[in-house]
Amino acid sequence: MPRSTPPGTASPGTPCAVPPLAPGALPGLGHAPALLRDPLGFLGSLSRYGGVVRIRLGPRTVCVVTDPALVHTLLVALAHDCPRGAVQDTLKTAFGDGLLMSEGLAHRDRRRILQPAFGPDRMAEYVAVMHHVTEERAGRWRPGQVLDVAKEMNHLALEIVTRALFDARLSEDATLAFHRALPDLVKGQIVQSLYPHPALARLPLPVNRRFDAAVRVLNRVVDQAVGGGARSGAPAGTLPALLRAATDPATGRALTAADVRSEAITMFGAGTETVSTTLTWLFDELLRHPRVEARVLAELDEHLPAGAVPTPEVLARLGYTRSVAQEVLRLHAPNAFLMRTASVPVELGRYRIPAGTELLYSLTALHRDPSLHPDPLRFRPDRWREDGEAAGAGRQSFLPFGAGKHKCIGEAFAWAELTVAAATILRRWRPTAVPGARAREVVWTTVQAQGLHVRLAPRATDTRPATSTPAATRTAATATATAATRAVCPVPGRAAAPGSVAPAPGAARPPDELRAASARHADWVLSHGLLTATELPRYQAYALPKLIGHAYPRARGAELDLLVDVLGWFTILDDRFDGPPGHRPVQARAIVDPLLAVLHPQDPPAPGGLPPQALPAPGLLGAWQELWHRQSEPMSPAWRARAAGEWRSCLETFLTESTHRAEGTAPGLAETMRLRRHASCLYPFMNILERVHGGDAPARLHAEPALHRLRAHTADAATLINDLYSLEREELQPAAAFNTVLTVQRVRGCTRRRAARTVRDRIVRLREESETLRRRLLLDHPGGQWYLDGTRELVDGVLAWTSTTHRYLSAGPRG
Repeated sequence: MPRSTPPGTASPGTPCAVPPLAPGALPGLGHAPALLRDPLGFLGSLSRYGGVVRIRLGPRTVCVVTDPALVHTLLVALAHDCPRGAVQDTLKTAFGDGLLMSEGLAHRDRRRILQPAFGPDRMAEYVAVMHHVTEERAGRWRPGQVLDVAKEMNHLALEIVTRALFDARLSEDATLAFHRALPDLVKGQIVQSLYPHPALARLPLPVNRRFDAAVRVLNRVVDQAVGGGARSGAPAGTLPALLRAATDPATGRALTAADVRSEAITMFGAGTETVSTTLTWLFDELLRHPRVEARVLAELDEHLPAGAVPTPEVLARLGYTRSVAQEVLRLHAPNAFLMRTASVPVELGRYRIPAGTELLYSLTALHRDPSLHPDPLRFRPDRWREDGEAAGAGRQSFLPFGAGKHKCIGEAFAWAELTVAAATILRRWRPTAVPGARAREVVWTTVQAQGLHVRLAPRATDTRPATSTPAATRTAATATATAATRAVCPVPGRAAAPGSVAPAPGAARPPDELRAASARHADWVLSHGLLTATELPRYQAYALPKLIGHAYPRARGAELDLLVDVLGWFTILDDRFDGPPGHRPVQARAIVDPLLAVLHPQDPPAPGGLPPQALPAPGLLGAWQELWHRQSEPMSPAWRARAAGEWRSCLETFLTESTHRAEGTAPGLAETMRLRRHASCLYPFMNILERVHGGDAPARLHAEPALHRLRAHTADAATLINDLYSLEREELQPAAAFNTVLTVQRVRGCTRRRAARTVRDRIVRLREESETLRRRLLLDHPGGQWYLDGTRELVDGVLAWTSTTHRYLSAGPRG
C-alpha cells in the first residue's frame, strides 16, 4: 500500500490521481530545452497545472512539486520514504556519505555528532570570528577600488568557514584553487544528474574530467584545513576535534579519515557558495534600494555603533536588518532546485506517486509564488514585519534552509554570518554601482549572482570625485600654460615644446591622497624586495607618483595605487637594464621570459640551464604577477588580450635593445621610433586608463583606424618628450642609449642641437594632429570623450613631470 501524507493534506474521499503532464514536451527531448533555456521561469510556470506536475527530461519522467504545503510534507512527513535524488547523488563523488548525503540512522548518528559544533554556546565565539575575518578582509580594500563582489564574497565566506569551524587558515594558492574548482563542480553536478544512465558519468567527457579534477582539488584543500587544525591543537569544539573524538554507533569504532574529510567537505561546499551568493544579492539589492540601505544603517547606528564587536544578543535586536536578509533569501533562494526519490509508493496530497519516481522542487519558484507573496519580484523587506503577508504565510512557504530531519544544521551560523558580514562591511564602506556591472542570475543548481562590480568609498566621508567637465579641464590647463612653457629644456637654445600644456595636477583629488599613495607605494616596493631601504631615498627623488598625479588627474584610491605601482615597477625594471642585462641577451631573456609567461600562463618560460646570475629577480617577477592580476582581473577578455599583447611588445624591446648592444648594431630611425614607442610603456598606460574608468572604451571606438593613429601619436609624443629631457642623463650611461635625438643626429649627420630641434618640431606636429583626430573621433563617439581626453592628459602629464623630476636633473649613471 502506498504511504500517505498526514491527515489534512488531501481532501477526504478524494481519489489519488496521476499528476498532470505539463504541456510543451518535445519528441525525444521532453521539457529539457525549456528547463535549460529558462530554469526559473519554466519551474515557476508549472504551479498553474497542479500541486504536483509531471515533466519529461529526455526518457525520464520527473514530478515537480509546486505546492508549498506539499513540499513541506515531502521534506518532513515523507522524509524517510523519499530520500535524496539524482542531483544530490552526483555529489557523493565529492562529498562522500557524510551528513549532506547520508540517510536514515546513519544521517541521525552523524547529525548528533556534529550538533554540538552548532550549539547556542558556540555562537558568541563564531560571531566574534566572523567580525574579525570580515574586518581583516575589508581592511585590505582601498578607497576607489572596484570590487568584484561575487568573487570577494566567495573568498570571505570560505575564510569564515575555515577560521570559525576549523580554526585553520588556507594558503592563498589553496583558496584560489578552491574557487576555480567550484564552477566545474557545480556544472558537473547538474549535467551528470541529467544523464539518462549513470554509466555516462564514467566516460572521459570534458565535463566529467573537469568535475573529477574539481573533486580532487576540493579534497586537497579540505585536507589542508583539517590537517592545519590538527597541527595547531584545535579547541575541542571545532569540527575536526569533534569528528576525531567521535565513534561510529554502528561499529563502535572511531570515524575514519574518510569520514572526517567527508564532513569537512560538506561544510566547505555548503557553507561557502550559498552564503557568498546571498551576500552578493544583498549588496545588489541595497544598491538598487538606497532607502532600505539607509534604514539598515540607522539600525546599526542604534544597536551596533562604529567600533563595537557584535554579539548574538545584539544581532537579535537588528530586526530590520534580519528582514532585509529574509527578503534577499526569499527573492534569491540560493538553491534553484533540489530532488528526492520515492523509494516506495507514496501519496502526496491527492496525487499517487509510484516507487522510483524522482521528485523535484524549486525553492525559488515557491518563494516567488504570487499567491503567497504579492508582487513577488519586488524587493520589499517590510513584508516580513509581524503584520506583513510573508510573516503570516507560515513556515511552510519559506524554506531557504529546508525542513525536517535534513534541515540545514548550520542555519543559525548562516543567519549570523549574513548579518555580521553585511553590517561590518556597511559600517566601513559605501559601495556605489559601476555602470553596466550589476548582478545577473546565472542558474545551475544554485542561482548565482555574477557580474556585480562596485566602487568603494569610506563610509565616514563622501570621497566621490568632484565632477570635472571637459571644458573645466581645458580651462585649468590653459591657466597653467605659461608655467608649462617656462619649463627648462636641457637642449640648448629652446624651451619646452610649444603647445605642450600641462593640466592642473590632480584637480579632483586632494593633495594628501597623492602623498598617501606615495607612502603606500614605498611600502609596496620594500615588501616585494624591489629595492632596499638604503636605495629607497634616491628612488623617491624621482617623484614618480607626481607623474601619475599629472597624467591621471581623476584617478583615486585603488586605481591610483595601481598606476603608481605599475610605473614604479617598470622604472625599476628599466634601470635594471642599464646594468649587465642591457648588453647580455642571455641575462635579458632570463628576466623577460618569466614576465611574458605571466601574460600567457599556457606558454611557460623556457626550461632551465641558465647560469645563476642570469636568473630573474624574484621580486620583479612576484610584483609583476600581482600587478598583472590587479590590472586585468575586473576587465573584459578583449581588454586583457589587447593589454597582454601590448605589454609583450613593451617587454620584448628590452631583448631587442640588449641584442643590438651585444652585437654592436644600431637601428635606423624608423626602427628606433618603433622600439621607443613600445619601450616607453605608453600603450599599457593607455589601457590602464580604461581600468581606472571602470570599463572598456566603446568597442566601436576601438575599431576606428583614427584611434589607432591617435594612440600611436600619444605614445610617440610622450616618448619624444622623455627623450629630450633624458638626453644628457642617458649619454652618461655605460651602455649605448636608445634615444631618438641621438638616432636623428647619427642618421642625418647633423648637430645635436639640430637633432633636438627636429624632435621638438615632431612633438608639435604630433600634438596638433592628435587634436584633429580627437575632434573627428568625438563626432562619431561622444561616449568615448573620457578616453580621448585621457590621451591628451597623459602627454601633458609626461611634460609636467619630466621638466622637474630629479631622475633627469641629477647627474651620474643609473643602476
